[in-house]
Amino acid sequence: MKVIQLVKNGSASSAFEVKDIEKPSPKSEEVLIKVAAFGLNYADVMARNGLYADAPPLPSVLGYEAVGTINKLGANVQGFEIGQKVVAFTRFGAYAEYCIADHRAIAILPETISNGEAVALATQYCTAYFSALEMVNLHEGDNILIHAAAGGVGTALIQLAKEKSCNIYGTAGSQHKLDYLKQQGVDFPINYRKEDFAEHIQKLNVSMDVIFDPVGGSSFKRDKTILAHGGRIICFGGSERSSGSIIQTLKFVLGFGFMSPIGLLMKSQGVIGVNMLRIADHKPKVLQRIIKSVIALFNQGKIKPHVGGSFKADKIAEAHDFLENRKSMGKIVVEW
Repeated sequence: MKVIQLVKNGSASSAFEVKDIEKPSPKSEEVLIKVAAFGLNYADVMARNGLYADAPPLPSVLGYEAVGTINKLGANVQGFEIGQKVVAFTRFGAYAEYCIADHRAIAILPETISNGEAVALATQYCTAYFSALEMVNLHEGDNILIHAAAGGVGTALIQLAKEKSCNIYGTAGSQHKLDYLKQQGVDFPINYRKEDFAEHIQKLNVSMDVIFDPVGGSSFKRDKTILAHGGRIICFGGSERSSGSIIQTLKFVLGFGFMSPIGLLMKSQGVIGVNMLRIADHKPKVLQRIIKSVIALFNQGKIKPHVGGSFKADKIAEAHDFLENRKSMGKIVVEW
């Protein structure tokens, strides 16, 4: 089978090679999936640049999620059949014609769903669901801020927050993306390239009940200035760390600023970290519950993933550049 291997860190144009390797065989609790498409996540970009600690050693096959059909079942897998269309949350390995997934990390899909919509339901929508509905509980009238709101997780968070009748503030970096946010239902779009988001919100004389932040660094430091009493910040990424240099890393770490539990206690505030890899590793039943819940919301018409870019597998470098240069909105899908 063909795989897209990450053979070295650096530019997308030279980092990947297509290789032929032996098709894997599922262990007792696993399934083998014939991959029709896989999705891209910003963690893939970080891994390619050598900035993602959880990435497997080189050469490696990246990829958090895949959509395809079940090709083979492990000896102890029940409730699934060969030939079923599924979406799978993978522990890497999705950049391949076949991939392995734990049976607790897959869900059966309706035949009508597109590949792009399906891969978005795995990492992006599961991250959003876990963040917004399990780690916190959004309520009607809550003021919430979503950073990178035009991205895949951002889009999912908007849709979940609309279901809860929240007041939604969202950041993006271009007028085109701000228009997209308005279409998705963001009440207060903010262009972070033209104005400081925290100053903008302070001028509106409001504070945020929940802030979803995949940026980190100085973004988090400013988040704290607009967080309401009883508010919570959900951190699920660190895209501000754009390079692996010591200076950039130090700037990123110091950008978070100082935070004392005493300050959180006095204002009844909370900071919560979300890492879906850790949930997949240590709480597979939780992941299974989340995936099923997300599929149910899709079937009910309450969520609708937006596919912002579709590439063929031999255009993996172009797909990575598209995501890394922040041109994308919604989900990027790569199809075999």
